Amino acid sequence: MPDIMGMMKQFQAMQQKMADLQSELDTVEVSGASGGGAVGVTMTAKGEVRSVTLEAALLVPGEKEILEDLIVAAVNDAKIKAERAAQERMQELTKGLPLPPGLKLPF
Repeated sequence: MPDIMGMMKQFQAMQQKMADLQSELDTVEVSGASGGGAVGVTMTAKGEVRSVTLEAALLVPGEKEILEDLIVAAVNDAKIKAERAAQERMQELTKGLPLPPGLKLPF
């Protein structure tokens, strides 16, 4: 019979580690770029945009749609990097735990 108390302690420790990880993801910053670096976006690993930088040469009247597209591309690039950073930290946290393949945490 499995050690229920031991499993409960493991679960409680895992809950605390998950809470710590969520707090850590607020401080992890990633940067995304587009247009060869003409547009940059910095965001947290949780997806909160912290800053947007634009090269002055992009501020051309009549080319609003191009700039908008570049900003969207930079945000999406940063978002992919944020998700990757969060996933890497989650893998570190769950290393060694007998979790079924494909289980996504947090639940």
